Amino acid sequence: MIWLTWRQFRGSAAMTAAVLVVLTAVLALTGPDLASRYSAGIAACTRDDTCERFYDRFFDGHQLPFLAVSLVVLLLPVLLGLFWGAPLITRELEAGTHLLVWNQSVTRGRWLAVKLGLIGLTATAAACLCGLVVTWWSGPLDRSAVPELAVMAPLVFGARGITPMGYAAFAVVLGVTVGMLVRRTLPAVALTLTAFVAVQFAVPLLVRPHLMSPITATFEISQANVPGIAIDGETGSAHIVLRPVVPGHPGAWALSSDLLDPSGRTIARVGEEGPVGVSTTSGPCAPMGRSPEMGACLAEVNGLGYRQRATYHPLERFWPFQWIETGIYALLTAGLTGFCFWWIRRRLS
Repeated sequence: MIWLTWRQFRGSAAMTAAVLVVLTAVLALTGPDLASRYSAGIAACTRDDTCERFYDRFFDGHQLPFLAVSLVVLLLPVLLGLFWGAPLITRELEAGTHLLVWNQSVTRGRWLAVKLGLIGLTATAAACLCGLVVTWWSGPLDRSAVPELAVMAPLVFGARGITPMGYAAFAVVLGVTVGMLVRRTLPAVALTLTAFVAVQFAVPLLVRPHLMSPITATFEISQANVPGIAIDGETGSAHIVLRPVVPGHPGAWALSSDLLDPSGRTIARVGEEGPVGVSTTSGPCAPMGRSPEMGACLAEVNGLGYRQRATYHPLERFWPFQWIETGIYALLTAGLTGFCFWWIRRRLS
């Protein structure tokens, strides 16, 4: 069975291995230079306190390859589920070969165990290698990324660490399960894609925020969490907009961020303009034909009692979240695997 499975599987395995070898080679060649330029830039910007500008320039200059390698890691598990998992059973059913294969000395359970074992372990190893290599290469970019693309952000988290390994195992077994139920390759591929994408959206939105209890804290208004102050030309009132940033916790995943007035009432959320009751005709927030002086104006805003209240997960939870989420996908994979063995013995003929 192992020899037969390998004969059927070796073409797609060789193609996947070739892609991973090329990707690993490219990242291995460019990674040290990327890290060196990041280290040199940090050393230079620390002397004159311009690291924020360096982060922006450095990330903007490498944003395209950053997004490209992240997309590769995100797509690999679903492609493995579609092209390795979904056809595993349906190929036999549509060709009618199951009538011969499953009536030999090799039982259905052993046939499925060898198929799932070899293909599932190969898919898991491929996704794990891809995720870890990209995590190593993108380290400098993860440290300089904008908050929306930080390593804890939902879009990037799944393309880092060991979670791609859990995604790949789940996608392959999900494809096998759907193929058993619908018995046709194209519908199985479509349904596997739909189900996997639905799970991938549901977990970051509904499950991941609750893997640990989030932290809620109040912070002063500063240039770290406010990009600027806007003065309304008609009314003369001042408005500020919060960024999805947690001061003092770079790389944190902000679940919510509210602007509070002196009484503690929420007056704006992230991306919304919040009015602040400071004088714009005199004092540090007066424009006088130009933009207000940020530091002094924000100090006055803080003096009046305006604050940011953020609920967040700090960057230190990245690896605990990686292990917990991978464990969740492992449990889902184990449940689907058990269902597959039951279905192929009792219901599939």
